[in-house]
Amino acid sequence: MKRIESRSALQTALRPAWAAGRSIGLVPTMGYLHAGHLALVDRARQENDVVVVSIFVNPLQFGPGEDFERYPRDLERDAALLAGRGVDIVYHPPVADVYPEPPEVGLKAGRMAAGLCGRSRPGHFDGVLTVVAKLFHRVRPTRAYFGEKDAQQLALIRRMAFDLDFDVEVVAVPTVREPDGLAMSSRNVYLSPEERAEAPVLYRALAWAAEAIRSGERRAAVLLEGVRTRIAAAKTARIDYVELVRWPDLRPIAPAAKLVPGETVLVAAAVFFGTARLIDNVRVAVPPA
Repeated sequence: MKRIESRSALQTALRPAWAAGRSIGLVPTMGYLHAGHLALVDRARQENDVVVVSIFVNPLQFGPGEDFERYPRDLERDAALLAGRGVDIVYHPPVADVYPEPPEVGLKAGRMAAGLCGRSRPGHFDGVLTVVAKLFHRVRPTRAYFGEKDAQQLALIRRMAFDLDFDVEVVAVPTVREPDGLAMSSRNVYLSPEERAEAPVLYRALAWAAEAIRSGERRAAVLLEGVRTRIAAAKTARIDYVELVRWPDLRPIAPAAKLVPGETVLVAAAVFFGTARLIDNVRVAVPPA
């Protein structure tokens, strides 16, 4: 497993694979890896000749007052986790390699970033798309792997690849959960014991909504209120948002609306437990009436 820090060294290492037409799987991460990241790596290993994992905490996707400086970092721990999983290259560039100068030009996420996390984190997805586009250019992957937990990010990256003609397949990998349902996240380390005990309410509330839809509930207001009520029962929880949107275009479903049989919807939420902002979602196909 090669550990590479610079764009030039990355291109040197990948040039033989490009020339031979070998398939390349890219797993972009910000590090502090957990089982969810490793599921992406394992999928990439199954489907490609060469696997590249990037570890880069991207300053462009953090807003003022967010946790860029304290975001957990442990490169040696991450490298040890990756060493036994068939990874060929770990690309862990410094900020100066990715952004030699402050960017003057970047990508704008547009309408699909207006709701969900984009509403409370303005500019976040502009930064995500900009760095992912740069990674696509640098690695030239055949496939790139993203988790379904970050559903808005997944939808936006797929749309970026379509709109900008990136020749890459964006592969979605199911969310990996703790035994009590809590979605794996690097930010789970911020949780106190009390907050950790209450955090699974987020997934339980979303799972309730999914089951209600499958059982015939079509009223958006009932579903949204049901999720909020269940989350609010946890005393350490502070709701950022609970939303219903259509998948994959992320068009919002108004509380007064009813779900349409045959469409696929995303029930998504972001909740603070103490200082940790956790996100999760469930995707549901609305059954026929």
